[in-house]
Amino acid sequence: MNWAEDDVAAHTAPVGERELADPVTNPWGTTRNTGADLHSKRPERKYPEPEPLDEHGPARIVALCNQKGGVGKTTTTINLGAAIAEYGRRVLLVDFDPQGALSVGLGRLDPRELDLTVYNLLMQRDVTVEDVLLKTDVDGLDLIPSNIDLSAAEVQLVGEVAREQMLGRALRPVINDYDVVLIDCQPSLGLLTVNALTAADGVIVPLECEFFALRGVALLMDTIQKVQERLNEDLVIDGFLGTMYDPRTLHAREVLSTIIDGFGDKVYGTVINRTVRFPDATVAGEPITRFDSTSAGANAYRDLAKEVLARWPLSGHGA
Repeated sequence: MNWAEDDVAAHTAPVGERELADPVTNPWGTTRNTGADLHSKRPERKYPEPEPLDEHGPARIVALCNQKGGVGKTTTTINLGAAIAEYGRRVLLVDFDPQGALSVGLGRLDPRELDLTVYNLLMQRDVTVEDVLLKTDVDGLDLIPSNIDLSAAEVQLVGEVAREQMLGRALRPVINDYDVVLIDCQPSLGLLTVNALTAADGVIVPLECEFFALRGVALLMDTIQKVQERLNEDLVIDGFLGTMYDPRTLHAREVLSTIIDGFGDKVYGTVINRTVRFPDATVAGEPITRFDSTSAGANAYRDLAKEVLARWPLSGHGA
């Protein structure tokens, strides 16, 4: 698929100006849903509880990627990881953003006080993944933290041989210890993000249900396509996730409908609604599944975890 700028214009055009979705590629049928009944016309799909695993690994590596900031990448990484861990999977979260938001939001860490981070793992040959790994308060959920030091890696990696493959090589020793590895990418399409995509089996793209969140999708798709062609031919897009959705607003409903029309069955049926409980959980340093276990947000990420696991290939990779 060629994601040129005119393709994006088609995907982000006002809903009423586009053709009906192809029923083959759109799992919700050909009815365009732009009004208050959007959710009622998307058949609710119930995914089964994931079966317990007899053994663990090898992990499926998934990059959560979008060059626009503030779309819910870190929130999704934390809460999807915690929800998957609830279903008996061993999950490793990789904070690959120099801002270190994932490290702060999962354990109340001060990134400035960390002696070893993913930066050391990438740039120092004597540092192993076991040296950097941190346990969290969630059973089955581990973390490789980050801080501002990682920003230097973008420049330092330029002179390295096979610079795009540094993260993949660093993670290789523990792949068989986990079922899922989730990489929280920084909001850019630089060398760090390319490293994450080169290491990954799949990509999840969180998309805020707001018009401007759609405008950079073409550039992201172009980067993914180049990585597929030149560095990682096995990379696939696992899905697009609607986040920060407010069903009360026509704008959010139209944007979600645009996402569905544009990406069809690649859009997850689960949508993450906007709620104040997510920032509250971040301040507490806990995933929403622990901070407010019975909340709508916690249940949404449990539903997403079931859907994500159900969509993945059954041969290994945490399914």
